[in-house]
Amino acid sequence: MASRILILGCGGQVGWELQRALAPLGEVIALDFDSTDYCGDFSQPEAVAQTVRTLKPDVIVNSAAHTAVDKAESEADFARLLNATTPGAAARIAKEIGALLVHYSTDYVFDGSGDAARDETASTGPLSVYGQTKLEGEQLIQQSGCRHLIFRTSWVYAARGGNFAKTMLKLASERDTLKIISDQIGAPTGADFLADVTAHAVKQYLNTQRSAHSTQHSAEAGSTQNSAPSTDFPYGLYHCVAGGETSWYDYAQFVFAQARKAGRELKVQEVSPIPTSAYPTPATRPLNSRLSTAKLQQAFGLTLPHWQRGVARMLTEIL
Repeated sequence: MASRILILGCGGQVGWELQRALAPLGEVIALDFDSTDYCGDFSQPEAVAQTVRTLKPDVIVNSAAHTAVDKAESEADFARLLNATTPGAAARIAKEIGALLVHYSTDYVFDGSGDAARDETASTGPLSVYGQTKLEGEQLIQQSGCRHLIFRTSWVYAARGGNFAKTMLKLASERDTLKIISDQIGAPTGADFLADVTAHAVKQYLNTQRSAHSTQHSAEAGSTQNSAPSTDFPYGLYHCVAGGETSWYDYAQFVFAQARKAGRELKVQEVSPIPTSAYPTPATRPLNSRLSTAKLQQAFGLTLPHWQRGVARMLTEIL
């Protein structure tokens, strides 16, 4: 019997890619806030929980979130509902039905101090409502006791929808000079990359479950097999970002160079680096968004591509 996989937040950048990546692994049911057959509206936690209970998926992948970082500062209750309360409600039902919950979090759970890459044991200290509510979501999922994978990521982009590269290309086509922040450091991470890593982990989980059931049936049948397959699965919290690091300034310069190489004419002549302090926003951004992915690579046997490879591939789609 095919495994059932429920995607919540299927209309976002990651959710869109998840539909592609998870399709070969089972029966995929994809819901968003405007779905009609079942409730995928994260402003209704109990209705989403009831949807999970009704559908009884083997795997729940939640890519729904309040990601408008600055707007969250003025609507903290709504951000908390979407980023913490509803994921927590889904986690409770995941525990009840024995499902795996995959959830995405963010580098914004940290304060961005220093210049070292943080691992999963590093102390958190969110600077914004967005970061705080995402951290609360992590904690509610962990406290539920459900089987879970939480992937913290950063600087997510996709060819579909708006992204930093598209914004920079538009501005570079309209202006002679640009000023871009140079003291925030992170790794641009593609939605397609996140979806592929998720699919890899989900496939491993489903295989583990099948092995466990097979072993159980063999034992019940009185089998004397000496080497039953391992049923261990590395649940928990992981950092999941592309390889390498860059600033928004260097990221933009890479985008402009790729665009010109592809024959795109840009008006911009001068690109200047500026500090975050010169561009105040309602929400405080972490300066250091470096995340160590050693745990992820070891647990799932992954090699993570450099951020430039993913961005270059995305640019071939939009240029």
